[in-house]
Amino acid sequence: MSGAGEEAVTPKVGIRDVARAAGVSVTTVSHVLNETPHTRTSEATRDRVRSVARELGYTPNRLARGLRTRASDMIGLLTEEIATTPHAGRIILGAQEEASRHNLTLAIINSHLDAGADARRADARALIERQVDGIIYATVFHHEVSVPRELRAVPAVLIGALDRQGVVPAVLPDEASGAADLVALLAEAGHRRIAFADSSIEVPATQGRLIGYLRGLEQAGIPRDDRLITSGVSEAGGGYTTSLELLDRDDRPTAIFCYNDRMAMGAYRAAQELGLRVPDDVSIVGFDDQAPIAASVHPALTTVALPHYEMGAWAVATLTRLIQSSSTSWYRSTHPTLLPCPVVIRDSVAQNNR
Repeated sequence: MSGAGEEAVTPKVGIRDVARAAGVSVTTVSHVLNETPHTRTSEATRDRVRSVARELGYTPNRLARGLRTRASDMIGLLTEEIATTPHAGRIILGAQEEASRHNLTLAIINSHLDAGADARRADARALIERQVDGIIYATVFHHEVSVPRELRAVPAVLIGALDRQGVVPAVLPDEASGAADLVALLAEAGHRRIAFADSSIEVPATQGRLIGYLRGLEQAGIPRDDRLITSGVSEAGGGYTTSLELLDRDDRPTAIFCYNDRMAMGAYRAAQELGLRVPDDVSIVGFDDQAPIAASVHPALTTVALPHYEMGAWAVATLTRLIQSSSTSWYRSTHPTLLPCPVVIRDSVAQNNR
């Protein structure tokens, strides 16, 4: 009991109290009271939430002021196991440094690659419940994804993937142009018989790099020769078997373009077993500029770098514009943004004298 002269203390009403009384989720209450854009809450639900909040005397605190006002100054990075891949550090670094430039904090949830749709939705909800202003969804492989519906509640962008519905903005590496540039480098060194050791796994990167290889041949005026196109697993073993097949014949190619740096490692081994020197007898190039492979093999590998840092920075910069924009036009993105993949010249290409 209160003593004489003491006033009874009224418990502070929180957002969960409003949600419980209105029969909706905490996230819905947050979106309604803070007028978060791009949500699908019905007008009837909005009216009920506002009415309950008034009746209970709810007063929002700083974190609950809403995503629209960027009260939390926090954005989420929902990853598809990229934190365990060799390239993840550059993506995260690019995102973190760009976030710092905008005075934002980056919250990361690393999801398992084989996680189901329910798990991905739960991860997205976990970020939203932490009052993030927006979410970046990064995938380990370049492919089409079904974006968790929870991501429609806040501004969102994709790294390395395409939204099947063509709604969420996405950034991808321009692998076709990178591959074409690599073929151009070989052609400028006098190579006309340029083989392509492709991946046998059907993912968009496989298609993009093959398209770039063929485009590069065409631009250099080199006829396509399907006998110079092979495929294998995208590891050192696959590079070894495909390159051994290409090099162990009289009309061997003078250069091999490998799908990735790991396959290039196998190509080095195949050349060595056949008594061929890299790059004197055969030039070998890769793709990905994967550390520590590309710079550590001997001779150091000429390859193409994927713009991981740039994609992380692009995602944060774009997400910041989405958060600050009152227009939904930003949300329509039928074509992804493609970032350049620069050629990294090292020591594995020589002038062809054959």
